[in-house]
Amino acid sequence: MKKKTFIVATVVALSASMMLQSCIGSFALFNKVKAWNDHVGDKFVNEIVFVAMWILPVYELSFMADLFVLNSIEFWSGSNPALAQAETKVVDGKDAQYLVARDATGYTITNMTTKQVTRFNFNAEDNSWSIENNGKEVKLFSFVDDTHVNVLLRDGSYTTIELSQAGVMAYEELVGVDAFALR
Repeated sequence: MKKKTFIVATVVALSASMMLQSCIGSFALFNKVKAWNDHVGDKFVNEIVFVAMWILPVYELSFMADLFVLNSIEFWSGSNPALAQAETKVVDGKDAQYLVARDATGYTITNMTTKQVTRFNFNAEDNSWSIENNGKEVKLFSFVDDTHVNVLLRDGSYTTIELSQAGVMAYEELVGVDAFALR
């Protein structure tokens, strides 16, 4: 009888833990980055952007900002700064504060301590995304047509891949990313 009671109590506890909200926070910044990625293009373009954002490490930084700063603010104040609708936000990082400004053509991230500026640019003329830092701009990828994209490789060269599952898998192999392990 004790074994049956233990099993029932375990099932009830596990069910309650899945249904009740926790106080760990909403991970709003990470979810906003992911939501933006979900709407960049079709599923193949989204996968390419997904891999590129793990390499850069946009996902890692947004997750860490949520984990150590934004979720704590949300816990104590009841609101998360990443959910605000402002075009410019200040984000506290481990070693510095960052000013993140969004405009029609991309994002500007400024380290408030060192004044270093990093820019993510969208160029509508050649339909591409690039990163700019210290006066150098590197194109991350550009759309060739509806079914192909030129993507940056780790060695700085570019290759054209097909926007298909096979094309994305080939890109992941080229850059050495195990996408299954990232999810």
